[in-house]
Amino acid sequence: MLATLCHTLQVLAARLRAGIPCCCALCGCSGATVLCLPCRLRYLAPPAPRCRQCAMLLPAGAGGASVCGNCLRRPPAFDATVVVTDYEAPLDLLVQELKFGGQLALAPLFGDLLAQAMRQLPRAAWPSVLAPVPLGQRRLTERGFNQALEIGRALARGLGLPLQARLLERCRDTAPQTLLAPGERRANLRLAFRVPPASLGSVSGQHIGIIDDVITTGVTLDEIAATLKRAGASRVTCLAFARTPRR
Repeated sequence: MLATLCHTLQVLAARLRAGIPCCCALCGCSGATVLCLPCRLRYLAPPAPRCRQCAMLLPAGAGGASVCGNCLRRPPAFDATVVVTDYEAPLDLLVQELKFGGQLALAPLFGDLLAQAMRQLPRAAWPSVLAPVPLGQRRLTERGFNQALEIGRALARGLGLPLQARLLERCRDTAPQTLLAPGERRANLRLAFRVPPASLGSVSGQHIGIIDDVITTGVTLDEIAATLKRAGASRVTCLAFARTPRR
């Protein structure tokens, strides 16, 4: 109940802010949008060649390759990934402001930019159903909202696709992935998600688009995709605003 109330108040505040002039979240200049045109042109670079499966930037000289070496050696459970940009300064600040600063006005921006990226693809490559990465109850209560769901609302509107907030459930609270070593992350999420019985009919035979704010290692989305495939999904595409680049 408390989480629902907090979310409602934050959404109302974001809608009020959307109706009045605001400042660019990066440079602070006055305007009607949360990211001004000069900052968009400066920081949202033209699309670069990325692995179609995990969205990692492909190295120079990759030729016509469309899948990176990592995905060829160890294919993930998901089939494709679409992102807007890399998780690097200064755009990483926008993600942090949304997730930890409660700046919900950024969620429609992320969703709209993702919709633009999706519209560059053939319609046949689009998912048939969208769903957010679910938060654990403890984290949802602390934060008051699920940033993936808020991004998904704008993305669903932009693409005219159904968004199912309860398509997936997190079965248990897990330790934050960022606090774990790479080898511990997969074990941390093992069987952490499930498709509830009421959603099985929406998954079977469908192409599911899973929404998140940032893809770091891809372990979370890999576990979710495996869960969806076990429930009968025909295909899973990951959709995120940013992708952490390989170091």
